Amino acid sequence: MSLDELIKRCKEQNRMAQEELYRKYSGVLFGMCLKYSRNRTEAEDNLHDSFMVIFDKIGQYNHKGSFEGWMKRITINTVLQKYRKEKYLDVVTDNITEEVELENEGMNISLSTLLSYIQELPNKYRMTFNLYVLDGYSHKEISELLGTSTGTSKSNLARARIILKEKIEKENINIA
Repeated sequence: MSLDELIKRCKEQNRMAQEELYRKYSGVLFGMCLKYSRNRTEAEDNLHDSFMVIFDKIGQYNHKGSFEGWMKRITINTVLQKYRKEKYLDVVTDNITEEVELENEGMNISLSTLLSYIQELPNKYRMTFNLYVLDGYSHKEISELLGTSTGTSKSNLARARIILKEKIEKENINIA
């Protein structure tokens, strides 16, 4: 079945089509949920919530742009909305705006270890880091999504990078 036909059937609330759409895209969207969540269980909940919104709003998809991109945006917004409701994204008072670079020369760290370090970040830092570094959002866009100022977004990113750099350096000291 073509993607257009699958979308059409999902718009008609066809359960078989919804199941096929879930099977086709759940892996990609779960990866997104995993990087924004604190653990696997929370990521699974976020994936479920995201698909509920996708199925609810699929009628609004107008076939302009990538369907996968549309679903990714819904997934990010669903996760962020959940955290905003739970007051996980309180504004920080630190105003660190300097850029901290994570250099990987001479560092030996697995992707799963790096992901676990990102998941261990405080929510406000993890969200900002993922949106900026992994998904390419600007500080202005992040501040609008999270309901903070651009200065807070920059500060949160700098803090996240500092924490990750310290964890990576500690990991490399332990390996050596």
